[in-house]
Amino acid sequence: MINRRTFLSGVGASLATAPWVLAAESKSKRLAVVTTEWRYHSHAWHMAERFLVGYPIQGHWHHPPLKVVAAYVDQHPDNDLSVSRSKEFGFPLYPSIAEALRCGGKELAVDAVLIIGEHGDYPRNEFGQKLYPRYEFFKQVVDVFKQDGRTTPVYNDKHLSWKWAWAKEMADTSRAMGFPFLAGSSLPVTWRMPSIDMPYGADVDEVMSVAIGGLDSYDFHALETIQCMAERRQGGETGVAWVEATRGDAVWKRMTAGSFAAGGWDPGLFEACLCRSQTLAQPDTFSDRHPTPKQIRAWVKDPIVYRFQYNDGLQGTMLLMNGLVGDFTFAARIKGQDEPLSTLFYLPPNPNVVYSAALMAKAEETFLTGKAPYPIERTLLTSGLVEAGMHSLAKGQQRIETPYMNVAYKAPQKTLFWHS
Repeated sequence: MINRRTFLSGVGASLATAPWVLAAESKSKRLAVVTTEWRYHSHAWHMAERFLVGYPIQGHWHHPPLKVVAAYVDQHPDNDLSVSRSKEFGFPLYPSIAEALRCGGKELAVDAVLIIGEHGDYPRNEFGQKLYPRYEFFKQVVDVFKQDGRTTPVYNDKHLSWKWAWAKEMADTSRAMGFPFLAGSSLPVTWRMPSIDMPYGADVDEVMSVAIGGLDSYDFHALETIQCMAERRQGGETGVAWVEATRGDAVWKRMTAGSFAAGGWDPGLFEACLCRSQTLAQPDTFSDRHPTPKQIRAWVKDPIVYRFQYNDGLQGTMLLMNGLVGDFTFAARIKGQDEPLSTLFYLPPNPNVVYSAALMAKAEETFLTGKAPYPIERTLLTSGLVEAGMHSLAKGQQRIETPYMNVAYKAPQKTLFWHS
């Protein structure tokens, strides 16, 4: 008879630190959720509920050894779920972040903090950025850490902040205080088709993502798709020198430029991305036609492009092409290789949306091991790219020089996305 112990001993040492294995050997930890809102399809629904009901992984249902014991919810729309979830799963809702982290007592009473600053009714600034209070949430968490003389691991959803100075302060604070800090979205850790990574130490000339979605939201996802691959290049990450964003008809002029140096991008990378898409638009009655430039212009009503150059000369292009594709693809030009490296970053459909489980598996690993699986600098740099792109569009689509984005780091060599 094969029991659980026999099975785990047979799957190999590579699983020894996987969160679902650690779960069996770890005492349940106490988790506080801090979120903007909690409703169906919100990020709290995607993420916090993984710690209430578990998630599927490698053919079984995994229940994290983390118990949600407190939550702070900033806004309660008509379709709010936080009250019903509180009643069903037995955790209190507190009127402040400090009270949630202290569970109504006088000192820090949780072992981990999940910050979700996405969705909700918040204003936009003159650049079109939505002023989500991620920085403010983080600061209130850190204030409790400082006052009570203890820290815990923290996960922060998506951007660090809409403002570069605040994003950098968040990363610097976590380093200075020594607590594990993970951030970002599900794109770097979801499945890929084909299941490939950027070869570690590759000599890369140009990178691209063709994606769906809007500004100040899905541009982050597409840029993070690029960053989690680009950071593995020869020499590691060096930071970004400049960013320029283009929107509307000016994009079509760039598309015909023929190269990055001429103001456009590598057409071979664009084609490779389209050929990885599972949602490529088609004329009526067709399912296998490569779109012509005329069709692309007709289908994409509001094209958006961010072009940027890294400090080491690597060139990057992010294209939001609503109407042409409905997914996230990546391609790279590697020196010495005739064909681009390319893949689809696969996002499974509703209602299970298991890509968010892939992300929460990394948050869980951070909470259980006290070590973030990838550096916070990835999210810091991606946050800066979004800010610079939004500023570029608001300032007449001019180039933004970014010497402040001098962020250098080494990515882990281990492949971290779900691939089995």
